[in-house]
Amino acid sequence: MSSFIKGVIGWQAAGPQPTGAETIQRLCDRVASSTLLEDRRDAVRALKSLSKKYRMEVGTQAMEHLVNILQTDRSDSEILGYALDTLYNIISNDEEEEQDAVISLPVSGKSKNVSMPDENAQKQPDDVGAQFTEKFIQDPEHITLLLTLLEEFDFHVRWPGVKLLTALLKSQGVTLQGIILVSPMGVSRLMDLLADSREVIRNDGLLLLQQLTKGNAAIQKIVAFENAFERLLDIITEEGSSDGGIVVEDCLLLLLNLLKNNSSNQNFFKEGSYIQRMKPWFEVGDDNSGWSAQKVTNLHLMLQLVRVMVSPVNSPGATASCQKCMYQCGLLQQLCTILMATGVPADILTETINTVSEVIRGSQINQDYFASVNAPSNPPRPAIVVLLMSMVNERQPFVLRCAVLYCFQCFLYKNQKGQGEIVATLLPSTIDANSISAGQLLCGGLFSADSLSNWCAAVALAHALQDNLTQKEQLLRVQLATSLGKPPVSLLQQCTNILSQGSKVQTRVGLLMLLCTWISNCPIAVTHFLHNQDNVPFLTAQISENLGEDERLVQGLCALLLGICIYYNDNSLENYTKEKLKQLIEKRIGKENFVEKLGFITKHELYSRAALKPQPVFPSPEQMLFDHEFTKLVKELEGVITKTIHKSSEEDQKEEEVKKTLENHDNIVTQYKDLIREQDTQIQELKEKVESMTTQNEQMTTTVTQQLSQIQQHKDQYNILKLRLGKESQSNNQGDAAQVNGLQTEELSQLREELEELHKQHTLLQTQLTDKDAQINTLKSAAQTAESPAAGSDNTELVQELEALKSQVQSQLAEISQLKTERQEMLRKAEAGSSDTVSASDSSIDATKMAELEKRLAVQTSETERLKEGRAELEQQLASATSTVAILQNEKAKLQTEVQESKKEQDDLLMLLADQDQKIYSLKQRLKDLGETTVTLSLQVEDDDDIDTRDQTTDDDEDEDED
Repeated sequence: MSSFIKGVIGWQAAGPQPTGAETIQRLCDRVASSTLLEDRRDAVRALKSLSKKYRMEVGTQAMEHLVNILQTDRSDSEILGYALDTLYNIISNDEEEEQDAVISLPVSGKSKNVSMPDENAQKQPDDVGAQFTEKFIQDPEHITLLLTLLEEFDFHVRWPGVKLLTALLKSQGVTLQGIILVSPMGVSRLMDLLADSREVIRNDGLLLLQQLTKGNAAIQKIVAFENAFERLLDIITEEGSSDGGIVVEDCLLLLLNLLKNNSSNQNFFKEGSYIQRMKPWFEVGDDNSGWSAQKVTNLHLMLQLVRVMVSPVNSPGATASCQKCMYQCGLLQQLCTILMATGVPADILTETINTVSEVIRGSQINQDYFASVNAPSNPPRPAIVVLLMSMVNERQPFVLRCAVLYCFQCFLYKNQKGQGEIVATLLPSTIDANSISAGQLLCGGLFSADSLSNWCAAVALAHALQDNLTQKEQLLRVQLATSLGKPPVSLLQQCTNILSQGSKVQTRVGLLMLLCTWISNCPIAVTHFLHNQDNVPFLTAQISENLGEDERLVQGLCALLLGICIYYNDNSLENYTKEKLKQLIEKRIGKENFVEKLGFITKHELYSRAALKPQPVFPSPEQMLFDHEFTKLVKELEGVITKTIHKSSEEDQKEEEVKKTLENHDNIVTQYKDLIREQDTQIQELKEKVESMTTQNEQMTTTVTQQLSQIQQHKDQYNILKLRLGKESQSNNQGDAAQVNGLQTEELSQLREELEELHKQHTLLQTQLTDKDAQINTLKSAAQTAESPAAGSDNTELVQELEALKSQVQSQLAEISQLKTERQEMLRKAEAGSSDTVSASDSSIDATKMAELEKRLAVQTSETERLKEGRAELEQQLASATSTVAILQNEKAKLQTEVQESKKEQDDLLMLLADQDQKIYSLKQRLKDLGETTVTLSLQVEDDDDIDTRDQTTDDDEDEDED
C-alpha cells in the first residue's frame, strides 16, 4: 500500500514529503478524473486505508466523490464496498477509535503508559461523526441510495451498507427515521435483512432495526406488520431461547422496542397467539446451578417482555385480556414454577416475582391460582407464606423484599376474597398453632426490631384493608398476647402503643399509614380508636410540638389521623364528638397550624415519587416512606378534612339536620321504589297475558284465513263437478224420453204432486240455508277478534261441517232439477201421444220406471230428514261458540280496566315523588344560602331518573296494549 501511495504522489528521493491532506487531495482528484474503473477502485481503496488515521481530511474532501461512486459505479461491487467502508469509518464512533489520550510518564526510571482522561479527545470523535452525519443526510436522496444498495445480495455491498445506516441512525436517529418513513418500501427493505442466510448480516440487521424503532410508534407498527414478531420468535427458537447467545438478546431488545408503550402492537402480538410461544422460554430444569451471564441477561429481558404486556400503565381492558391469555396457555404456571425453584439467581428470582405480581394484579382468576400455589417443602406451604417469610427477614436482599411486598400488594389489589383470607388468619377462630400463617408473619414483622420489616408489614396489612369495610371491622377483633401474666390487647391498641414509645421514623410512618387506612370510612374503628383515652392527647402533643425536619412527616400523618377521627366521627362518644375535637384543635394547636402540618405530607419529596407507579422502587431502605395506594388516600382526604376543620358548630348542626332530612326522604323514596317495583311486576304479568292472548288471536286469524282459502278451493271443485253432472243428466234425459210416452194420466198427476212437494221442500231448505250462511258470516267476524284457540278450533269445525252440508244440499238440488226436467219431458210427451195405444211391454217398462222414481224419492226424503237433524246440531254448536266469544270479550275488558287502574296509581305516585323532589330542592337551596357545597345525592337522582324512565316506558306499553 505504501508503494501505491508513493506511486500516486510521485516518489522523490529527496525533498519534503507530502502531508496527509495533500495525499488525500490527490486521491480525490484521481477518483474524480480517472476513466478506468481499476484506477478509481485503487484510489477508493487508498482512501479507505487512510480514513481512520485522517478521518477529518477524508470526510471533508472525499465524501462527495464517494457518493458519486455509489451512484455511478453500481455494476462493480468491490468499489461500492470500499466506498461504503470509507463512509462508515468517517461517520461511525466505534469504541476502538474513541480511546483516551495515552501519555508516557517515567516511573522509577522506566517508561509506563498511563491512561489520562482527555475530555477534548473524547468529545472530538463524537463531534466529527455528528458533523459528517449531518452533511451526509442533508440530501435525503443519499439515504434512498443506501436503501437501494441494501437490495444488492453481494456480501461486500450489503454488509457495509447495513453498518453505515446503523451508524447514521445512532448519530441522527430522529432525522433518519423521518426520511426512512416516507421512503417507498424503506422499512420493507430493512426487514428483508432478517431473512438473509448469512448470520453476520442478519445480526447486524437486528442492530439496525433496534436503532430504527427507538421511540417511533409509526415505524414500530410498520415493522410489526411486516411479520417481525414471527421472524424474531423463530430466530430466538433457532438460537436456543434463554440458552442462546447475544443474538437472542438483540431479538429481545428489538421486541421490547416494538411492544413498549405501543398498544396497537401489543394487541397484534396477543391476537397473533405469540404470547403462547413465550411459554417454552421459562422451562427451567431442576439443575439450576451454573447459569451463564448471557442466560441471566436473556431471561431478564424475557421477563421484561412479559411485564410489558401486563403493565399497570396499559389500558385495563388490554391488560386483563393478556392476563387471561397467560393463564390459559400456562405461562403463569411456568413463572410460578421458577418462583418456587431452588438455585435460581437472585436477580432472576426478583424479576420473576415482579413479573408474577403484574400478571396477577387485578385478575381474579390469576389471583385465585396464585393463592393455590404451594412451595415444594415438607410439609407444603403456600407460596404467599414463603414469600412473606422473605419479606420480614432482614437478612434478605433489599430489592427482593421490595419485590415480595409488590407481589403481595398485587395479590390483594381488587381482591376482596384474598383480603378476607389474609385477615381470617389473624382471627381467634382460625389460628392454627401448628403452622405459620400469613397473618402471623405480618404481625411478627409489624412488631419486630427491624424498621424496614415494620414498614413492609404495615403496608401489606393496610392493603388487606383497602376499600373493604368488612375486613376493617373484622380486624378490630384481633387480640395480641404481649407478655405472660398480662391481659391481651387489641391490634389497634398495640399499634398506638408502639407509636407512643418513640420508635424510628420509618416504623412510625408505616404504623400511621396503617391506622389511617384502617379507620378511614369506618366509624366503628374510629370509635375504638377514640375509646383509648391516651390516643387523642398523644396526637395533639405530636402535632403541636416544633420538631426537626425529619419529624415533620410524622406530624403531618398525625394530623391526618386526627382529621380522619373528626371527619368519620359518628358522635357516639360524648367526650370526643366532632365539635369537641375541633375545639381541642383550636385551643391546643390552632386551625391554621393544623392545616399547615397536614400539608407537610404532600410537600415531601418522596410523596411524588411514590405516587407515580404502584411498584415500590426505592434506591435505599431509608427512603421507603410512602405507599402508592396511601398517596391516593391522602389526595382524597386532605381537602375534606381541611374543610371540616374550618366549619362552625352551627354549620355542622345544620348539615347534620340536612343529612337526617335527606335520609328520611331517602327512606320514603325507597318505600315508593318498592311499591313501584311491585306494580311493575304486576304490570309486567298483565303485559305477558295480553301478549299471549294477542299471539293466540294471530294464530287463530291465520288458521281462519287458511280455512277460507280451502273452502274457496272446494267451491271451485264443486262448480266443476256440477257442470260435469249437468252434461251427464242431459244425455240421460234424451235416452229416456222415448219411454215416457206410455205413462198413464193418473200416474202423471201423482208425479206432479210429488214433484211440487219436493219443490216446496227445496224452497224451504234454500231459505234455511241462506239464514245459516248469515250466521256463519257473523261467526267468522267474531272468530277474527276472539282470543282463545279453543273458540277458533270450534268455529273451524263448524265451518267445515257447514261446507259439507252445503255440498250435500247442492247435490240434492242437482237431482231435484234433473227430476223436474224429466217430469216436464214426460208431460210433453204424454200430451203429444195421448191417442196412441200403449203396448203391454210399454206398460211393464212404465211400471219399472215408476218404481225406480219412487225409490229415488224415498231416498231424497230420508236424506232431507238427516240434513234437518244436522242443521239442529250445527245451531247448538254455533250458540256455544257465540257464548265462548262473549266470555273472551268480557275477560279482555277486565284486563283493560286493570291496566287503566295501574296507570292511575302510577300517576299518583309520580305526583308524590314530584312533591319529594320539591322538598329536596328547597333543602339544597337552604344549604347554598348557608354558603356550603350542596351534598349531591347521585344515587337519588339516578333512581329518580330510572323511575321517570320506567314510568314513561310503562305508559308506552299501556298505550300499545290499548291499541
